Amino acid sequence: MADAEKSGKLKVRDMVADGLYVAAAATRLDLKNRILVDTIARGEDFDVDHFVDDARDSLLTLAIEAEDDAKRLEKQRKKAARRFSESFGTHDYRRGDVRNLKKREKQSSQVAVELRRRAEDPEELRKLVEDAREAAWGEVARNIDSSLRIEAARPDLEPDYEKLREARMQALRLVDLPRLGAHRKRSMDAAKQAAKQAAKAEKKAAKMEKRSGTRAGSDGTGADSR
Repeated sequence: MADAEKSGKLKVRDMVADGLYVAAAATRLDLKNRILVDTIARGEDFDVDHFVDDARDSLLTLAIEAEDDAKRLEKQRKKAARRFSESFGTHDYRRGDVRNLKKREKQSSQVAVELRRRAEDPEELRKLVEDAREAAWGEVARNIDSSLRIEAARPDLEPDYEKLREARMQALRLVDLPRLGAHRKRSMDAAKQAAKQAAKAEKKAAKMEKRSGTRAGSDGTGADSR
């Protein structure tokens, strides 16, 4: 019995973890879109503190939704407990669905509690904003090469050249240039290291080839003397 209860608790815990993962992903997506709009469309500089309230509001909104789900599931569970007849649909719950409904109710309640806790944690909020910024940076970085190529296009052949140019230049505000430079430096260092290793391998191969030739010559001389 104890093992069954422990297994049930673990399952609810896993369900809660899944719910929190989805909530965090939804919050990051919402923040990412806000960062892109404010930084690119409005031409504002990025500031973590500027988006902390947005992160809190997003978490609280999701917490309220989870609480509403818990209340709805509680009503459905109590109603199902009094119904013993055959079910006629997916949401036509009966006595046999009570256990599953109770687990889902617990999941929603615990998710709501945790989301409200995170909404009051400054470090958690800043982390969400930073993660969203990374996602936004990645989205812009993936388009940097094509943006720069378009930047070199001829104005007389681009009807909306000035408008597009301004949008692309504003997009660069979001790019972490020092990080981009560091990435380029790492790439160059890796290329240099690969070149050194290739040169060493080539030298080693040349030495081995030379030794093989020397040995072959020695073997031939020995055979002639015999």
